[in-house]
Amino acid sequence: MEWQDAILADSARLIDAFHDPARLAMIRIALAPCSPFSVTGDLMRESAVLAREKGVMLHTHLAETADEDAFCLSKFGLRPPDYAESLGWTGPDVWFAHGVHFSAGDAVRLGACGCGVAHCPSSNMRLASGSAPTRQLLEAGVRVALGVDGSASNDGCHLLAEARQALHSSRVRGVPGQAPNPADALTAHDALWLATRGGAAVLNRDDIGQLAPGFAADLIAVDLRDLGYSGARHDPVGALTLCAPPRVALNTVNGRVIVDGGELLGVELPALVERHDAHSRRMIGLA
Repeated sequence: MEWQDAILADSARLIDAFHDPARLAMIRIALAPCSPFSVTGDLMRESAVLAREKGVMLHTHLAETADEDAFCLSKFGLRPPDYAESLGWTGPDVWFAHGVHFSAGDAVRLGACGCGVAHCPSSNMRLASGSAPTRQLLEAGVRVALGVDGSASNDGCHLLAEARQALHSSRVRGVPGQAPNPADALTAHDALWLATRGGAAVLNRDDIGQLAPGFAADLIAVDLRDLGYSGARHDPVGALTLCAPPRVALNTVNGRVIVDGGELLGVELPALVERHDAHSRRMIGLA
């Protein structure tokens, strides 16, 4: 198909132009057809072939809703994870967003083949999709990270907020009509791990995700003297994941200071917000 060839050719162009496989690289390209119900099987399959030729990772949204299960069964005769596997979408170079409707058997298979999952708790709740079996995935050896999904289904895109939502949603996850299973519950430490080292693992990065010699100087600092942390300062990890998420006091990315004193540097924020609001009004008007 002419349009499919154009997509693949432009993907290859972008990889060649911008992908940097070096340690501490700031730009990595992944091929990410949106989902198995919005992209042809041929494009999914050929994207996997191209990604492996170029040495880049693969990403798509999978097992997000019950409707997706029903669609894949009716269209392909396979559930979403089986359909993805039939297209070559398994292995340590693949990560999926959501995974709400992965079964226990799916978790075992994903762990065995090395796939990663980006858990998106706020988006899943915003869209009433359900809650991913995070603990089950971790125990099966699946690499699990946190994601925000996107602005179409997440109005905050705040990673600490996702850690808090992951922690809370794991504690109410269960079968309808039955009490939640305490064994599904994440701890505050688990949630923070998913937000940091879990993300690095899913992206196959051994140079980010933790504060250690030889790792990128990617870090945030929060001020525990803030009123929102009153009464919780004795437990900084618990404070970060259980209290309302704050604006950070300091943020550095690969050693470059991005936020200082709670203020974003290098950006004319009022003008940026005004442009954002104008685009939003225009899009709503077009709808």
